[in-house]
Amino acid sequence: MQPILNIDEVKLLEDIIEKAGTSKAELMEHAGEFTAEVVKSYNPQRVTVLCGFGNNGGDGWVAADVLSHEGIAVDVVTPIEPDEIPSALARHVARRTAAKDVTVHAGPSRDELSEILSQADVVVDALLGTGFHGKLRAPLNIWIETLNELAPTVVSVDVPSGLDANTGEVADLCVNADRTATMLAPKLGLYSAEGPNYAGEISCGMLYEHLEEAIDNVEHTAERLDLADLVQFAEPLSSNIDKYSRGSVLVVAGSATYPGAAMMAAKAAARAGAGYVTVAAPDACASLIRMALPSVPVVAVPSDARGAFGAAASGLISKLAMRYDCVLCGPGITTAAGCVQVVSELIDTDVPLVLDADALNCLAKLAAGKLEDFPEIYRRDAPLVLTPHYRELTRLLDGATVSHLAAAIEGSQKILWASGSSDMVVVAKGPTTAVVGVERALIPLAGPAALATAGSGDVLGGIIAGTMALAHGKADVWELLVSYAVTLHSLAGFIAAQKFGEKSVIATDLIDLIGEAMSLFVSNALEEMGFDAGKSGEEA
Repeated sequence: MQPILNIDEVKLLEDIIEKAGTSKAELMEHAGEFTAEVVKSYNPQRVTVLCGFGNNGGDGWVAADVLSHEGIAVDVVTPIEPDEIPSALARHVARRTAAKDVTVHAGPSRDELSEILSQADVVVDALLGTGFHGKLRAPLNIWIETLNELAPTVVSVDVPSGLDANTGEVADLCVNADRTATMLAPKLGLYSAEGPNYAGEISCGMLYEHLEEAIDNVEHTAERLDLADLVQFAEPLSSNIDKYSRGSVLVVAGSATYPGAAMMAAKAAARAGAGYVTVAAPDACASLIRMALPSVPVVAVPSDARGAFGAAASGLISKLAMRYDCVLCGPGITTAAGCVQVVSELIDTDVPLVLDADALNCLAKLAAGKLEDFPEIYRRDAPLVLTPHYRELTRLLDGATVSHLAAAIEGSQKILWASGSSDMVVVAKGPTTAVVGVERALIPLAGPAALATAGSGDVLGGIIAGTMALAHGKADVWELLVSYAVTLHSLAGFIAAQKFGEKSVIATDLIDLIGEAMSLFVSNALEEMGFDAGKSGEEA
C-alpha cells in the first residue's frame, strides 16, 4: 500500500522530516535530483525547464543544474530574473544554477517561448506546486496554453501546473503531462476529478531515507493498493466444497421497468464465485428474469400496480434472506413505497448486506436526505456495504455536492463515523473509486472510462456480493475484501475495452469476462510479488 496525502498532511510530513534533521533545502535538492532522473529516462539531448516563482520552481532549477552536469543542453524559462524570485530558498538555487552552463530566458514573449519549447526533447513543468488553487494568472496561463499546443514530452514536478492538488479540479488551464514526478507521497488530486487526465504516469520520489517511519506519524487521506495487497482473496477453491458451502447470494432486484438490472447483478454474483444465487423479484418481471437465467432460481414476490415490490414483499424477502451468506439489494427496484420497506427490513436482518442503486435512494428517502443525522436507520451488527456513485452520495448527504474524490471520501466518512460500526464499508464510485472503511480509505485499481456505461454498477454490485458470499460473512478487513471485488470489475473493464473498443463496451460484456479478470489479477499480482506466474507454486 502507498499512502496518498492531502496538502495539509504533506506539510506536516515535511515538518516532521525537518525536525528529524533534514531541512527543506535538502528536500529541494533531492526533489530536483529525482526529477532529473525521471527526465533522463527519456534520453533527451535538450531539455527546457519552466520554473515558477516558488519552491516548485526551485525544484526545477535544481533539476536543470543536475541535467546540465550530465552534458544535456538545458534552457530555463522563468517569468522573472533569478535575483527577483520571492522565495529565498528558490532564489538561492536559481542564482546558483544561472551561473552554471544553462541558458536562462527571463520573461520571453509567446513567440520566443514557442521557439524554445519546439527545440526541446523534454519539457519540465515546475511552474506551480501543491499550494496552487483557483485560476491562473499571466504569464503562466499563456505559457501553459503554449506548452499544451506544442504537445512535447512533459514531466511535471509534484503535480501538473493548474491542477488543484487536493481536489484534482482544474479551474482554467492545466499542463497535460506525460509523467508526474511527485515527491514524498502521491497527492490526492492526482487521482481525483480531472487529475488522472493530466497527470500521466505517476512516479514518486522518496527523498528521505526514513520516509516510511516518518509517514507513519501522519494521517493518510487514503492509501493506494497494489494487486499484491489483495492476493489473499484469490486463493483457489477447496476440493472439499459444494454449491452451498461455496457461498450463496440473494439478489433482491428488478422491476417491470428494469428487469435487466436483476439479471446482470445475479449473473455477475455467480461469475464472481458464489455457488448458489437466487433472485427475489416482483412477480411482474419474475418470469422474464427466470427465462434469461436458467441456472438461477427466481422467487416471485408480490408487486404493486407499477411492477415494483408491493406492500407484502418486505416480510417475505426478510425471511428468505436469512438462508443466504450475503444479500444484494437495489439494482432496478425503483423507490416505490414497497421498495423502501424492503430496504428498511433487510437492514434489520443479521445477514451481510450490500445496498446498491435504488436501495441507496430508498435509504435517502428513509433519512430525508440526511443519512449521517439518522444513524439508527442503518446501524446494524452484520456487515453493510453501500455502493453510491457521486450523485447518490450527494442525495444521502443532504445535497452537499460530491464532485471529486476528496469530497467523496469525506462524505463517506461522515456516514461511517455516525454509524460507529466496524463492519461497514462505503464504496464511493467515480472515475477513481474509493473503498472507505471506518479507519481508512483505500484506492484500488481504477478502471477505464469504458466502465461509464449503464448497468456497470449492477455488475459491480454482483461481484461484491459474490465475493462476500465466498467469505461467508467473515473478513478481517472488509474494505480489503471489497477492494478486491472493485479491482476485478476494473480488470474486466480493461479486458472488455481491449476486445470491443473503449466506446463500445456495454455492461453485459463485463460479466463473462470476470473469470478472465480473475486470471489476469493472479498473474499480475504474482508478477508484482516477484514470482513467475507461468511456474507452479513449488517452482515459484
